[in-house]
Amino acid sequence: MGLFKRKSAKISTNGNLMAADGTNLSSSALKSPPSTKLSNGSSFSSPSVPDVTLPAPPDPSLDPAAYLQSIYAVRARCRLIYQRAKRNQLNHFDVDQSKFSDTAGYVVSIIKRDYAPDYHTIPAHGRWQHFEAGGRPRLDQLLQAWPSSVDAQEKTRRLIDLFLVSVLLDAGAGTRWSYKSKESGKVYRRSEGLAVASLEMFKAGYFSSESLEPCQADSVGLKRLSVQQLAKGLQVSESNSIAGLEGRAGLLSRLGDALKDTALFGEDGRPGRMLDHLLSHPSTQAASVPIITVPTLWAVLINGLSPVWPSTRTQIDGVSLGDAWPCSSMPPSPPSLPWETIVPFHKLTQWLCYSLMTPMTKIMKIQFAGADLLTGLPEYRNGGLLVDTGLLTLKENDMKRGIAAYKENAMLKGQPNMEVVPLFSAEDDVIVEWRAVTVGFLDDLLVEVNGILGLSGDKKLSLAQMLEAGSWKGGRELAEVSRPNTKEPPIMIRSDGTVF
Repeated sequence: MGLFKRKSAKISTNGNLMAADGTNLSSSALKSPPSTKLSNGSSFSSPSVPDVTLPAPPDPSLDPAAYLQSIYAVRARCRLIYQRAKRNQLNHFDVDQSKFSDTAGYVVSIIKRDYAPDYHTIPAHGRWQHFEAGGRPRLDQLLQAWPSSVDAQEKTRRLIDLFLVSVLLDAGAGTRWSYKSKESGKVYRRSEGLAVASLEMFKAGYFSSESLEPCQADSVGLKRLSVQQLAKGLQVSESNSIAGLEGRAGLLSRLGDALKDTALFGEDGRPGRMLDHLLSHPSTQAASVPIITVPTLWAVLINGLSPVWPSTRTQIDGVSLGDAWPCSSMPPSPPSLPWETIVPFHKLTQWLCYSLMTPMTKIMKIQFAGADLLTGLPEYRNGGLLVDTGLLTLKENDMKRGIAAYKENAMLKGQPNMEVVPLFSAEDDVIVEWRAVTVGFLDDLLVEVNGILGLSGDKKLSLAQMLEAGSWKGGRELAEVSRPNTKEPPIMIRSDGTVF
């Protein structure tokens, strides 16, 4: 069953999550296209979007840094490690392929519980749903509160301002932190807590330099936001600590620097000005319904936000790659070239893509071509699902090393010290390998899940829908049952607030 002998929960033969007393927890109170062609001839499915030619990926032999920063590289490089996983030849994990069907069955049980038979109503994975924690339509209320003089384009700009800042704040909050809404008095934790907190900070003008226009984020406002102000906005205290506070503040300050690129973010340095850039881009089809290519949006985010990521990250030819790391399971150099040892993930950039497309689609009816280039998010909920279902098991030597690191970390004030799990840093080879195989397994899980649900053609779930309704939610729920005190994943990652 994976890393731990758990008495609290198990996966039954039909994929349901069962308590020790036999209770079916999957139905309990835990409930919380046409072909798009690439210019190199291959294709990806982009439901309901007309045929649009996408640019070919950068040539790694000519510009390896550009290739590794492209969305095309994520799935391609991860697949090299996933192929080893399917042969059970990973360096840090044992793979039990017999557990794959159980894992798929569990994901299906979560989806059926919450959405059957109306699978078409499943939203794409994104930040929008987190803002609606507790069933409150906060974004609709926000949109309605703005005067009629704020047109659809400006409404979209404002939501892009909010979403971008909120996503960058959405690193793992840890087990101790919570946020009490000033509007409802309710308490929220983790991603939902960070979403509600960032929304209330946005409305209060924390990210704006314009006193008369609090509902925006801009370069000057973000640059002047101190660690102390951020702590106040997030209600951080000695008894309500959050992981990576300084890292988050540094991330927002560097975002302020990045927003000085007027070609992408306008003279006022707002994230929302990227909308104007995207609509006027030569690759955008300006029909009655604009069609923007995902590689165009990706280029804005990966290039425009490159100053945001720490300069200490992996570099190729002097270019900092962001969320991309060397891995021992990749082809070694020599004989391979140095870039071939690196596997890129760009998790926060992908999370931004998924999240920013939603307001642009909802408010301005913009369509996106090439959305299937995006991968499943390589983070600890999706990855934790694979470990907690027994599909992946950490090897003994790495387990011992991770447990030793956990115990050492537990000696620090405010760090978790119960429900011991292995702990590693984000750049550790264990974590890089785990994240890479997560991307591969999520692709295959999508095929299996659609097959079990009997969905085909344009009724099939997209990867973004499966992430939202199944794998991410399922990974969180398994963690809650398996480790009820901390609700942590089965492998912890030491966070500085800039990766997860």
